[in-house]
Amino acid sequence: MFADCSEQESNRLELESLHDPIEHGRTRRPTLRLGHPRQPRPLTALILIGVSGIAAIKSPSLPSLMPMPAHIVASDGRLAINSGFMVRVSGCSGRAASLVGRFVTRISRQTGIPIAGGDRVTLAIECRAQGPEYPTLGEDETYTLAIAPDGARLTAPSIAGVRHGLHTFSQLIALDGNGFFVPAIRIDDRPRFPWRGLMLDVSRHWMPLDVIRRNLDAMAAVKLNVFHWHLSDDQGFRVESKVYPKLQQLGSDGNFYTQEEVRGVVEYARDRGIRVVPEFDVPGHTSSWLAGYPELAAAPGPFHIERKWGIFEPTLDITREKVYSFLDGLLGEMAGLFPDPYFHIGGDEVLDREWQENTAIQAFARAHDLKDSAELHAYFNRRVQQILAKHGKKMIGWDEVLAPGLTNDVVIQSWRGQKSLRDAALKGYRGILSFGYYLDHMDSAAFHYAVDPLGAEAQELNGEQASLILGGEACMWTEYVTEETVDSRLWPRAAAIAERLWSPASVSDVDGMYKRLETVSRWLDWFGVEHRLFYPRMLERLAGGHPAPSLEVLADSVEAEGIGVRQEARHYSSVIPLNRLVDAARPESESVRDLEEVIREAAPKPSEHPEEIAQVREVFQDWSLNAGALGPVIENNFLLAEVRPVSENLSKIGAIGLKALQFLESGERAPAEWVSTQKQELKRMGQPKAEVVLAAVRPVTLLLDAVTSASGSAQNVAGADK
Repeated sequence: MFADCSEQESNRLELESLHDPIEHGRTRRPTLRLGHPRQPRPLTALILIGVSGIAAIKSPSLPSLMPMPAHIVASDGRLAINSGFMVRVSGCSGRAASLVGRFVTRISRQTGIPIAGGDRVTLAIECRAQGPEYPTLGEDETYTLAIAPDGARLTAPSIAGVRHGLHTFSQLIALDGNGFFVPAIRIDDRPRFPWRGLMLDVSRHWMPLDVIRRNLDAMAAVKLNVFHWHLSDDQGFRVESKVYPKLQQLGSDGNFYTQEEVRGVVEYARDRGIRVVPEFDVPGHTSSWLAGYPELAAAPGPFHIERKWGIFEPTLDITREKVYSFLDGLLGEMAGLFPDPYFHIGGDEVLDREWQENTAIQAFARAHDLKDSAELHAYFNRRVQQILAKHGKKMIGWDEVLAPGLTNDVVIQSWRGQKSLRDAALKGYRGILSFGYYLDHMDSAAFHYAVDPLGAEAQELNGEQASLILGGEACMWTEYVTEETVDSRLWPRAAAIAERLWSPASVSDVDGMYKRLETVSRWLDWFGVEHRLFYPRMLERLAGGHPAPSLEVLADSVEAEGIGVRQEARHYSSVIPLNRLVDAARPESESVRDLEEVIREAAPKPSEHPEEIAQVREVFQDWSLNAGALGPVIENNFLLAEVRPVSENLSKIGAIGLKALQFLESGERAPAEWVSTQKQELKRMGQPKAEVVLAAVRPVTLLLDAVTSASGSAQNVAGADK
C-alpha cells in the first residue's frame, strides 16, 4: 500500500553494508524442444562495476535488468515481498500517488499477492523536488535504489527518477523456496542520452487507443521517454481537425483520433514520464491531405487516400501563400493539443517531378533565386519553422530538412546514417539517430544493439559537438504490421535499443543482452503488452482453428522477413490481410538461438556434454519428421499452401543435422565433399520462401563446421547472423 509523509516524517532506513560481487558459475542449459513449452533459463545477473566494465556474479535469485543500470553493487540477503508491502513517499507526494498506486498494483499482479499494506514501511521514497509538470528534455532522471533485508530506499531529484527506480524495483522481484523477494543491492543509475524514443506510424495501418496505451506502458518500463506519433502520411490523416475537418472526413477512412482522445494519450504518457512529439509529414507524403483540400497541390488531381506502399508524386505547392495560411491554421491547432515544445514536420522523400513541371513554381524559383528543388524545399522548411516558432514550437525533421537558413534550434532525425547525424552536429544542429533502429526491417536484436548514436562516425566530434547528439528513436513503420502484430514487432527488440540509449557504452556484451532480453520479454507481460500472446493465437487460426504442434515446430524454426523482402515479394496494399505464416513468425527464433548456443558449447567436446547432445538430436529428429506431420494440416489450407516447400526443407535440414551428429559423436572426420554439398544445400534452403527464412539452417551449419575437424574438434564454431 501507499502512505504519504512529510520530509521530516519520512522513515529513515539504515541499510546494511553491501559487499563486492563475486564470479558466477556456468548456467544450466534449457531443454531444447521446438514446438513444445520451453523451460526458462535460470536467472543470472550481470553486475556493472562503475561504468567501465561488467562482472558477473552467482545470484540465481537476481533477475536480469534491462536497461542495465550505470552502477550496481550486490550483497547477500533479501527483502521479502508479501501482503504487508508498504510504500511511504516524501516530497512531490501529490504527483507520486498515482505512480505508486500503479506500481503496487503491478507488484500484486506479478506476485499474485493481494497487497493490503502494514505498519512497517517496506519501501521509502524520497523525491527531492516536484520537477516539471510535463516531462522535459534534459531533466534530471537519476535515482538511487538501496535494498537491504530490513527495507528499501529510493531517492531521486524528481518524479522522473522515482518512476525509473520503481520500474527497476519491479524487475528485481524474484521467487524462491521462501516466497517472493527482491535481493539486497545498491543501484545508482542515470541515462546516457536524454532522448530515448519510439516512433509509431499509425497512418499506414491504424492503431486503436488500447494499442497506444499498452505500448506507452511498455516504453516506460524500459525507460524510453519520447513517443514520436507519426500521425499523417499518404495512407491517412489520423487526428480530428476542427479548423480543416475534411482532413479526417476524406483522408482517414473514419479511423482518426478525436482531439479529446489525443489529449487523453498525452496525459496518459505524461503520467508515465513520456513526452509526446507529433509528426505531420510535409510537403510530400500528403495524398491524404489533398483528398480533402486539392487546392493545396502542386499539380491537378484527383487525389485519394493511397492504398499501396511507396513514395508518391503528390506534394504541396510550396510557392503559394494559401498553403502557408493553411499550415498556420492547422499547425497552430495541432500545437494546442501537444504541450511538448518539439513538433515534427517529416520532410522526407519529397519527389519533385510536379515542382519541375509546374511553370508557376519554376517561375517562383527563378524570381527568388532558388536554383533547384533542394533550395525550394529549404525555402519551405524555413517558412514552416517560422510558423512553428510563432506557435511556440521547435521543429524536428528527417535528415533531408538539413539545409542553410534554419536556426540552430532545429533537431535533425537521421534515418539515412550516422554520417548525416555527424554532419548536423558539425554545423551546430542537435540530432537523434534512427538509422539502424528500424524495427520493421526485422533485423536481430544484436544488430540494433550494435548501433550507437556516438559510433565511429562521431569520433571526430569534439565534446561540445558530441553533446548535440541527443540520443535516438526506434521506428515502427506499419506497412506490414497491424494492431494484431505490432506488439510482436516492437517487443522485446525495442528493449535492446532502450538499453543502448540508457546504459553506459561499455554495456555491450551480446550474449548477456540476449539472456536479459528473454527475462524482460516475460516481465513486459505484466504491462499488458501482447507480443507473446499473439503467436499461439495466430498459429491456431492458420491451422484452421485448432492446435497444430507440427505447425508450431515449423514456425519456431523460421524468422519473418522485413520490408526489404516483402515489398519485392508481392503487391501489398492496406486492404490485404496480414494473416499468413510470415505475419505470425517472430523476427528472431529464440529456440534456434538457444540451439546455436548449445552447439557452440558442446560440439568441441561432445563426450563431455551427453545431455546437450541428446537435446540437439531430439530437435533434429523433430525437424526431420515434421513435414510428414504437417502435411495433413497443409492440405486444403489456403493460408498454408505456400509453406509446403519450407516444411519440406526443414525436414531435410533435420536429416543433415542427424548425419552430422553421427560424425561428431564417432570422432570421424566428415568427408570434405559431403560437407561442401550439405553446406550448399543449406545455403539454398536458407533463402527466403513465403517471405520467411529458415533459421534452422544456422545451427546445422555450425555443426558442419565442427565435423570438418578430426574427433569432432571444431576449429571455427562462430555463428552466422541472420
